[in-house]
Amino acid sequence: MKTAENIQEIKEEFWEALDDSPYVMVSIMGSNAHAIPMRAQLDKDADSAIWFFTSTDNRLASGGPAMAQFASKRHDLFACIGGTLTKETEPAVFDKLWSNAVEAWYEKGRLDPKLLLLRFDLRNAEIWESDPGIVGMFKMMTGLTMDGNEMGEHAKVAL
Repeated sequence: MKTAENIQEIKEEFWEALDDSPYVMVSIMGSNAHAIPMRAQLDKDADSAIWFFTSTDNRLASGGPAMAQFASKRHDLFACIGGTLTKETEPAVFDKLWSNAVEAWYEKGRLDPKLLLLRFDLRNAEIWESDPGIVGMFKMMTGLTMDGNEMGEHAKVAL
């Protein structure tokens, strides 16, 4: 049974993994369009939102209910995140997240007329940790049947 402490640990591990490899696949819910890769801009003071610099002609620009899929760099943590994309209008947030790496993507830098910052307000997530442990590794190597709880932790998290 998951305790509040376990869920908080998994949530913290998710944020660390996302900081280490901030790439997610994002799609608008109810759209037939495929998800697209986006680089999450993280703010250490915000634990229920992430941001994406994009352009006004990107298929995500319209915003709305969205879903993001994440796999950590080491493939030991996976997440499916639900939330809402909206245009970020706060100049201070834009300034805080802007960097040379972002500027490289826009021909006219900060003055590019197509530049758009989207905020993804996170609603909930399902997070899976893949850590089979010694018994699980033995079973996988020998072809023995795995129990679901031998592969790691799983939590549904309200963000």
